[in-house]
Amino acid sequence: MNVSLPVGDTPPMSAEEAAARATAFDFSVDAMLLIDPHADAILEANAAACALLGYDRATLRQMKLTLLHEGQVPSLIVFTQAVFAKNTYWTTSLTPRHATGKKLQLEYAGSLIPQGDRPLVLLVLSDLQQRRRRSLDAAAEDHMRSGIAAWQHMERVFRDIERENQLILRAAGEGIYGVNSEGKTTFVNPAAERMLGWSAEELVGRDIHPIVHHTHHDGRHYPHEDCPIYAAFRDGAVHKVDGEVFWRKDGTPVWVEYTSTPIRDRGIVVGAVIVFHDVTERRESEEKLRAALAEVDRLRERLEQENAYLQEEIRIEINPHGIIGHSAAIQKTLRQVQLVAPTDASVMIHGESGTGKELVARAIHEASERRDRPLIRVNCAAIPRELFESEFFGHVKGAFTGALRDRIGRFELADGGTLFLDEVGEIPLELQGKLLRVLQEGHFERVGEEKTRSVDVRVIAATNRDLKQEVQRGRFREDLYFRLNVFPIETLPLRERREDIPLLAQHFLSNETSERKGGLRLSEADARRLSRYDWPGNVRELQNVIERAVILSQNGRLRIDLPDQTPHAPIADGGKEAKPAVMTEGEVRGLERANIVAALRATGGKIFGPGGAAELMDMKPTTLASRIKALKIEARG
Repeated sequence: MNVSLPVGDTPPMSAEEAAARATAFDFSVDAMLLIDPHADAILEANAAACALLGYDRATLRQMKLTLLHEGQVPSLIVFTQAVFAKNTYWTTSLTPRHATGKKLQLEYAGSLIPQGDRPLVLLVLSDLQQRRRRSLDAAAEDHMRSGIAAWQHMERVFRDIERENQLILRAAGEGIYGVNSEGKTTFVNPAAERMLGWSAEELVGRDIHPIVHHTHHDGRHYPHEDCPIYAAFRDGAVHKVDGEVFWRKDGTPVWVEYTSTPIRDRGIVVGAVIVFHDVTERRESEEKLRAALAEVDRLRERLEQENAYLQEEIRIEINPHGIIGHSAAIQKTLRQVQLVAPTDASVMIHGESGTGKELVARAIHEASERRDRPLIRVNCAAIPRELFESEFFGHVKGAFTGALRDRIGRFELADGGTLFLDEVGEIPLELQGKLLRVLQEGHFERVGEEKTRSVDVRVIAATNRDLKQEVQRGRFREDLYFRLNVFPIETLPLRERREDIPLLAQHFLSNETSERKGGLRLSEADARRLSRYDWPGNVRELQNVIERAVILSQNGRLRIDLPDQTPHAPIADGGKEAKPAVMTEGEVRGLERANIVAALRATGGKIFGPGGAAELMDMKPTTLASRIKALKIEARG
């Protein structure tokens, strides 16, 4: 090894002098290391140092100085820079790692060896326990400590570190800066300058918190006393923080995770070193992932609601096979459907309850370009007044009592499809303005949310009310009426298209017999009887009557049970309905008695069972028996 380095203006030494110095280094009883702090390297170690540290010379030469002092970089920085500034310096705060892993309690004495632009440091390592045993006591201790008071001021130490530009941490990729016990910035490394956009000259000597750490990411003020960075030298503990932002000089935030480590001088906390990482890209990736997962959740919720809604619609759909009938009224309706379906015009379907308004709406939707998106039905008459807005537009969690989660409204469910507003006349007047806005602009907000959402929805409305009259009475907005009534369609009641009744009855019978009983058919007498009835409940009532007839059927014969009503008056020759004769109560009872007596004679007095009078009169046997008793008729053949 060659330790013959020129010192200052000392003239070059001879080969003999160099050899003597090398021998003195190798055989010194004191453990010695020659280090290059700039390169974080151990250049040479003598035998005493190898014995003290437990490593051979080759291993020490290949080891980084910071690895020997793992976890003590701030203290190592302070010590080496003190040597650069004072030429000699000592410390007992460094505890190198022995080859066995044990931390050694040593005293470091450092001497500066000038070497051109890159001076080296000669370290003398003394085992404190051995020194005590050799009685190296207070005199040497006091001598080594002389002049140290000036170095207890960490601001000067850190300023020297930055000025000299000699730090190992200058090559670090992490942002690093120091603060003294007063909170003033003492140094800033180049990586921190790059990340924050501030130069070291702009930050050193100033309180850094109001410059880069003054505000939370959401805009809330960040009080100085709450900052974990300063807490490190107040409570003496290491503070590790994630999920905060530092603010760049240009006013943009940088997401960071940082560690604030207190710096001690002989047990007294004199400041802190802060090491931080820019985690903005990681944070943005996490935010994108969270947003993607939220969108997936939203789409899943929408699909689940659409699926649940469509399953409900399948259960309540009146006629899955289309519009039945060949009357002029039905043909007119079908032509209107073909005309309006390809457009996005609003449609208003007028008609009594049970006339198939929803069936017409479905036909329009299925014939339109929106057929691949759902038809969403809203029964406006079944929605509580206070829930109308939530039902139409949805709500966010906590918008009102009972809003335990976000909910998608019917407009959002129908986006790209068709919204069918059944019984539209039941919509509260105060909500009609918001409905009109969506129809005109396609924008709305969920209840409890300020975010405006856009939808593309075709609206078909239906009502059994006279909405013109409702407008005149002030119960329905005129502008909304005109917006909905762009293309009106009227569904006529069954009594005005009686020729369709047999077809509808046979259709319903086919559906029922395929599911329950076979072999049932609709006779001509049954068809005539059904056609004479006025059907105040229209198609829905007809379907229910046929279903009940199938349930009551016996021996392959339908039992059609219609409510009592005056038979449909025959058409007189003049084309007008003839007025029925008015009968007294006694005449009615006499006529009923004569009819029952005739039936009993025809059946030989048999009331119950096949071929009995009850079957002949199409009446329940128990009902016939009670009437026979009331009229005091003897049931004899």
